[in-house]
Amino acid sequence: MTQSRLGRRDALRLGGLSAMGAFLAACGVEGKGKPQASVAPDAVAKFWAGKTQKGQLNFANWPLYMDPKLPELKKFTAKTGIKVKYDEVIQEMGPWFAKVQPQLSAGQSIGYDLMVITNSVQFGQFRDSGFLAPLDHSKLPNYAANAAKSYAASAYDPGNVFSIPYASGITGIAYDPSKIKDPVTSLADLWNPKYKGKVGMFRDLQELGNFGLLAAGLDPAKSDENAWKTAAAKLKEQKDAGIVRNYYDQGYVDALGKGEVWITQAWSGDIFQKNVSDGTNFKFVIPQEGGTIWTDNMAIPITAENPLDAITLMDFLYDLENATTLAEYINYVCPVPGAQAQMKKHAAAASGEDKDFLLSVADSPLVFPGDAEYKRLHYYVNFNTAEEKNDFERVFQPIVLG
Repeated sequence: MTQSRLGRRDALRLGGLSAMGAFLAACGVEGKGKPQASVAPDAVAKFWAGKTQKGQLNFANWPLYMDPKLPELKKFTAKTGIKVKYDEVIQEMGPWFAKVQPQLSAGQSIGYDLMVITNSVQFGQFRDSGFLAPLDHSKLPNYAANAAKSYAASAYDPGNVFSIPYASGITGIAYDPSKIKDPVTSLADLWNPKYKGKVGMFRDLQELGNFGLLAAGLDPAKSDENAWKTAAAKLKEQKDAGIVRNYYDQGYVDALGKGEVWITQAWSGDIFQKNVSDGTNFKFVIPQEGGTIWTDNMAIPITAENPLDAITLMDFLYDLENATTLAEYINYVCPVPGAQAQMKKHAAAASGEDKDFLLSVADSPLVFPGDAEYKRLHYYVNFNTAEEKNDFERVFQPIVLG
């Protein structure tokens, strides 16, 4: 349980972080933005009519997003008789969409019945191209009973027409308290000349742009091209002053660990796991101006050969016990609030390091954020057209590449 590892985002070392949207994935926060997902009234009935279980399914996920021993999947097979072929084949959303788009466009199977996709630009492409199967929620009783109710208010998939969450994470600030003695509370700390050459920023344009907008006092969900230019100017000031050491992908974790940076944009799960695995004491904060949140979602390709088996597994993972053990391993924001109390029960039955670890996960606001954390979280810019996305990238790309 306490083995050394980093999380799902560690896989992004291979190619950098793709653009991400965001959805607030727990209780107490309603979605923002313009709802876009919709289906014909009879689409669910038409898709699921005549579908039968075939006793097998193929599951595409990100690396390091489930215990390598696959305990939840083994329990699933033991309970249902459905065998699961589990492949860690998704490294980035852009390349994944590009890989499967030709088959989906041709109405052909992509070889997977279930996939975990981020609510990014590519989620919109999957959705708007008609590549995602509409979910039959009568087949998702565990989800209805145990998921945080705010999921139905997501901007990218209102009502969870095509997806249900797998896990979420927060983007905020991480720092090394052995090097930075003053309390870190604000995005202004990333612009502090005291830390010149020791600040890390993300190279992903939505991550970078979102912090630029927040630092400039602008709401990403309501921003336009003029606001983006203001945020880019704010980021350019930071860069021109020599404050930024580098614009990172997942490598920011190593840079922080080696002392190359003292303070950096960061993902919540990474910092929690880094401290557990390496014994570090890095701090993660949601700045007073706000942080951001993203969600990875389970979805069924429209050409899936075993969709009924897939939706059965989706609901199985929302069983309270299964959601709890999954969160104990991946340490990202859990979409099942009740898993926190269940995890504490597991801790009470454990001892030694395992007990301490389980309590640290259950009590972590990075895994089970409270209302105070959620009040400071924002969405990323929601692009309604490809032209808006291109305009956004054109504004912010020179910061990273120039």
